[in-house]
Amino acid sequence: MEGKKTKGKQKIEIKRIESESDRIITFSKRKSGIYKKASELVTLTGGEIAFGVLSPTGKPFTFAHPSIDVVANRLLGGNENQDEAMEAILEAYRQMQVNELTQELNQAMEHLDLMKQNFKELGEMVSHGYTKGWWSVITNELDYEKLEPVTAAFWKVDQELEKTLKERADGASSSNPCNISP
Repeated sequence: MEGKKTKGKQKIEIKRIESESDRIITFSKRKSGIYKKASELVTLTGGEIAFGVLSPTGKPFTFAHPSIDVVANRLLGGNENQDEAMEAILEAYRQMQVNELTQELNQAMEHLDLMKQNFKELGEMVSHGYTKGWWSVITNELDYEKLEPVTAAFWKVDQELEKTLKERADGASSSNPCNISP
């Protein structure tokens, strides 16, 4: 049995990283971990949090929940009414987003139901002997909503035929005027 090829996860000594490029890389990797932990803390406890970090290059990075203004006002003994107003605005925005997503979901569900109904009707048509294809559907039995896709399919075939005939006509006239065969 062979030994391990890597040392695995090892505990590192916490000390200043001397190489500037290594320090910047470590900062960028650790920064996302800090954001993740702060987000988890807010999710688990419902607390309000804000922090700021300056990168080794001097660029500031911040994280706050629900907002930096709310947390700063709370820390500095600011106006409670302003905090409540900010919370109300944020809640209204969240509710608006939820409503929009709910509306999109309902539209998608309606579309899915329509597609299921169409699939069911096609299955019934096949079981009743309409197995030749969409071109053999008896159009007198269809209402406008069901007739529209059949009409669109006919138009598409017509356009493809015209395109193919034109290409063949152009190719025949440019290469050999006597070659008319399809």
